[in-house]
Amino acid sequence: MQLFERIKEVTKVLFVYDEEARVDLFEVFPAIKRFYSNRHNLFYLRTFGDISFSVIIIMGLFGPQDPTRNVSLFLAWGIWWVSVVLSWFFLGKFWCGICPFPGVGRILQALGLSLNREPPVFLIKHRVSFALAFFALIIWAESVTNMKNWPLGTALLLLSILLGASVMGVLFRGQSWCRYLCPMGKIIGAAATLSMIELRPDLRKCKTCRSFSCKKGTPAAAGCPVYLGTFNIRNNIDCLMCGRCVHLCDKDGPRLNLRNPFVELVINKGRYITCSYIIPFLIGSQLARFIQQTSSYSVAEQWFFGSNTITFTIFLGLGCIFALLVIRIGAYLFRITEDPLFGKFSPMVPVFVPLAFTGELVYRLDYFLTHIGNVLPIFGRQFGFNLEHLHFSISATMIYWICSTSLCIGAISSCYVLHLFNTRDFEDGIPKNNYYALHILVILVFAIYAFLL
Repeated sequence: MQLFERIKEVTKVLFVYDEEARVDLFEVFPAIKRFYSNRHNLFYLRTFGDISFSVIIIMGLFGPQDPTRNVSLFLAWGIWWVSVVLSWFFLGKFWCGICPFPGVGRILQALGLSLNREPPVFLIKHRVSFALAFFALIIWAESVTNMKNWPLGTALLLLSILLGASVMGVLFRGQSWCRYLCPMGKIIGAAATLSMIELRPDLRKCKTCRSFSCKKGTPAAAGCPVYLGTFNIRNNIDCLMCGRCVHLCDKDGPRLNLRNPFVELVINKGRYITCSYIIPFLIGSQLARFIQQTSSYSVAEQWFFGSNTITFTIFLGLGCIFALLVIRIGAYLFRITEDPLFGKFSPMVPVFVPLAFTGELVYRLDYFLTHIGNVLPIFGRQFGFNLEHLHFSISATMIYWICSTSLCIGAISSCYVLHLFNTRDFEDGIPKNNYYALHILVILVFAIYAFLL
C-alpha cells in the first residue's frame, strides 16, 4: 500500500502542474542519497569518463582516418552526444558533475600547480556571450568540416575543450571553466530548466548554518566547484548536481527533488540571459543543420561558389535571424514582458525551450539510429575482427517516425507551456487572438522542422 501511495504521489507531481509540489528523492529512495554521500561513487564515474574520452581522443589522433574503420566517431557523436541530450530531460546537469574535461585541471590544482585566482569581473559579466561564441564555433566547425566523418577533427575538438578547461583550472580556483565558459555547460544548463529533477536547499536548515561548508569546503574536502553552495541554488542553470554539497553539509540541507518538468520554465519566464541567448541560436542552428541534410542544400551551394562553408554560414545566420524574429513577434503578442518584482522577461523563450531541445535530440538521434547497426562491423575492421555478419539497419521510415514523434512531443510541450503562462501567470490576460497567434508561431516552427526532416 505504501508503494502504491508513493507511485501515485510521483505520478501526480510529474503530470499535474503544481509549482509547489515536490517529492524528495533522498527521502523516498535513501540509496540515492547514500550514492551521493559516498564520494568514491562520483570518482568512479568520472574515472570511467576520463578513460572513455582518452580512448576516443587517442583513436581519433592515431587510428584510421577512414570513417568506416574508426569506431571513435560513433562513440563521440552517437553515444556521447545522444546520452548528454537525453540526460537533460531526466537528470538535469548531472552530466556536468561527472564530465571528464575538468579532470586535468583538478589534478593540477591538487598538485598545487594552480594560481588559484578569483575569476575576473569581465569574465563573469560576459560569460554567456563567450560560452555561446564557443558553442557556435563548435556547431559551425562540425557542419562545415563534416566532423562526424573525420576522426582527427573530432579528437582535436575534444582536445580543445580539454585544453580550455585545463588552462582555466591552472589560472583560477575551482571549475571556473564549467561555471563561466563551457559551451556544453551553458547548453545543458538552459536545457536543465526542463528537467524533472532539481537539487535545492532546505532553507530552514540552511538558516541555522554557520560553517557554509557546502560552498567553502572543509580542511578535508573542497567546496562547491562552481562557487555556489546549496543555499545559493535557485535554478538548474549553474548547479552541476555533482552532489559535493550532500557530502559536505552537516545540516542535511540538500534535497534532490522530483518535480513537474515545466515548473522552472514558467517561474523563470525567460528572464535569465543564458536561456535568452541559447534558445534563438539553438533553433537557428538546427534549421541550418536540417537544411544541410536536404537535397536542396546542394543546389544552394552552387549559388555560393560551391562552398559548403559559405553556404552553411549564410543559412546559420538566416536561421538565427528567423528565430530571433519569431521570439520578438511572440513577445509583442504576449503584451506583458515586464514584472515589477524582477524586471523584464522574455516569455517566448521558455515557450520554445521544449521544442528547441527536442529538435537537438532529433538531430543527434538521427545520426545514432542511422549508424548504430554498423558499429560492430566498424569495430571489427579497426581491430582486425570479422564482424560484418552483425550488421543491421533501421529503416529510414522508422527513423523518420521516431524523430517526427519526438518533435510532436516537443511542440505539444511548447504549446502547454504557453497555456500555463496564459491561464496561471497571466490569468487569461493575453488577448484571445494573440493567444491563438502565439500557438500558430509554435506550430510554424514545428512545421518547418517537420518539413526539413
